[in-house]
Amino acid sequence: MIRFMEEKDLPEVLAIYNDIILTSKAVYRYEIQSLDEKKQWFHAQQAAGNPLLVFEEDGVVAGFANYSQFRPYPGYKHTMEHSVYVHKGHYQKGIASKLMHQLIAIAEKQGVKTLVAGIDGENIASIKAHEKLGFEYAGTIKNAGYKFGEWLDLVFYQLHLTGPKK
Repeated sequence: MIRFMEEKDLPEVLAIYNDIILTSKAVYRYEIQSLDEKKQWFHAQQAAGNPLLVFEEDGVVAGFANYSQFRPYPGYKHTMEHSVYVHKGHYQKGIASKLMHQLIAIAEKQGVKTLVAGIDGENIASIKAHEKLGFEYAGTIKNAGYKFGEWLDLVFYQLHLTGPKK
């Protein structure tokens, strides 16, 4: 079941995110996040009107997704960058795709023009999943990050949406 994230979900969301930090190149962060940091993030996202979704399975948060403004300047107000994370015990169940379909529907309703994905260049599964959703390759920043003793390329994909009704 997909629903909007609640503050009570944050410990489970945090556990998923911190595992991603410690075990993957999906986030170019080294240190785990605290619950207080995640609460601040949650409230800031809510205040900005950004969607925060969770996928709940048997009463457990199996994944989460959100988007926020791509850059903090007015000219980017219709361009959002999204994130989607799934608990490793729930991979290959289609959870990320289901969350993305819902996120895209919300983006359309909110008048988003462009949805951006920043993906580690070695994450072929995420690249293919985004391509299946209609995202197009937009470029690569070589050596954009450093983690686990190696330089990492960051690839960008974008999805063109209807945008604002003007």
